[in-house]
Amino acid sequence: MNVLGRIAFFLLLGGIWAQNNRNAKAGGKSSKRTGGIQAGDAGQSAPAADVPAGSSRSTGGPAESGQEGAAGARAAGQQTDDMRLHFLRNVQVTCNDGTAAGFYLKEFRGSRRWLLFLEGGWCCYSKETCDSRYQNIPRLMSSTGWPQTRRGTGLLSSQAEENPHWYNANIVFIPYCSSDVWSGTGPAPTPAPRTRQGREKYTFMGSLIIREVIKDLIPKGIKLAKVVLLSGTSAGGTGVLLNIERVASQLEQLGAEAQVRGLVDSGWFLESKQQRSPNCPETVSCSPEDAIKIGLRLWNGAVPDRCWQLYKRGEEWQCFFGHRLYSTLTSPLFIVQWLFDEEQLRGENIYLGGQSLSEEQWQYMQNLGLELKNSLRDVTAVFAPSCLSHTVITKSNWISFQVKGVSLPRALHCWDRSLEATRNNRTPAKGCPFHLVDTCQWPQCNPTCPALVDRATQQELTLLQMLVAMGLDPQRLGLDPQGDADSLVSMVSNGG
Repeated sequence: MNVLGRIAFFLLLGGIWAQNNRNAKAGGKSSKRTGGIQAGDAGQSAPAADVPAGSSRSTGGPAESGQEGAAGARAAGQQTDDMRLHFLRNVQVTCNDGTAAGFYLKEFRGSRRWLLFLEGGWCCYSKETCDSRYQNIPRLMSSTGWPQTRRGTGLLSSQAEENPHWYNANIVFIPYCSSDVWSGTGPAPTPAPRTRQGREKYTFMGSLIIREVIKDLIPKGIKLAKVVLLSGTSAGGTGVLLNIERVASQLEQLGAEAQVRGLVDSGWFLESKQQRSPNCPETVSCSPEDAIKIGLRLWNGAVPDRCWQLYKRGEEWQCFFGHRLYSTLTSPLFIVQWLFDEEQLRGENIYLGGQSLSEEQWQYMQNLGLELKNSLRDVTAVFAPSCLSHTVITKSNWISFQVKGVSLPRALHCWDRSLEATRNNRTPAKGCPFHLVDTCQWPQCNPTCPALVDRATQQELTLLQMLVAMGLDPQRLGLDPQGDADSLVSMVSNGG
């Protein structure tokens, strides 16, 4: 590579970093995993198909929803943007420690659209891992200390500027306190004393909690819903895959005519490629699949019937992986997945921004991006940026991320319109894409990616700066355009 070519390449990557910085400054102070807010497609107005039947107002986009939207919300009886805590009426369905499970609700009077959100937080799969979790992250195992209200962000926001197409839905946040990837159907716990390390017994009822939440929403009007969007991030996203058919069946049995749709954010995991110790139940080195294999027995975990029929007894763990489960599901699904998911990499003990990174680990990262792309090939609705991050739909700046010039809210809006057109025997509109996968080949090659942050200094870095800081030579890794600067510039300009 000649000197001029090398200079051009570093200037180009510097341009990507500058774009990320501009994004961050536009949205205020940046954080570890978030870039900034761009205008994106937030100004797109909602089509007639998105107007909830019986609503007291129209569902225009932010162009008509600044002060007018706020005034309209107040006129519709919206006194606050907070979601309020409701504990389940069925006291037999509980969190891990036997405390009451529940949900947070923000009603939008007259709306027939419901957004149910499953919180994430991985899992525990043995007495030892559950005791550690209970000691270190008790809010994921107990409702003790839950606040009376929560404020929604991103897709859960009731502000049209932040959530242009779903702000006027009834929003339900279901806290994760079952530690079972929302699969557990275990029996109610018997009273058990707490030890200094944890508890003698835990109960795992994630799937039952979802069922009871829907029951408790009947007096609130969910039976009249037109659309129910079951969404979740990380383990909550996997929970969507595991429960969407059950939710659709439950609502159908209640007599509801709602179409149940699923939105999976950062819950589309791949199996580990590393060889692990066969004694992982006694250690913290379990691969995700080993943790699920062991946990399924502890949780009395349930998987969708059609997937369960594909695998012999003891192999049901495979239904926790979206690329194996997806083809067995009948409900419409939208998959949101960073191609270089930080939690997927963490499972392989790869931490970008840590002290060191080997060339073998870098190659694993490259292969992960390719494998995720391949696994998403047959997914109808997908948004997959070539970025290093984890979760997106609840971030306040979620409208800023783009693939091929299309923002995530815009892609979800196009998907909504297509589903509505199909339900009403109309031809879906052209030029409104919702299968969006980046084509560039390495992490952070999409200029709208969240900024990378050095763990030690908390400084934002470009990918090249990060790799050099971790002891790698970018040229040896193949980050060398070799005279192909024009196509690289074009790729960056088009957002991957």
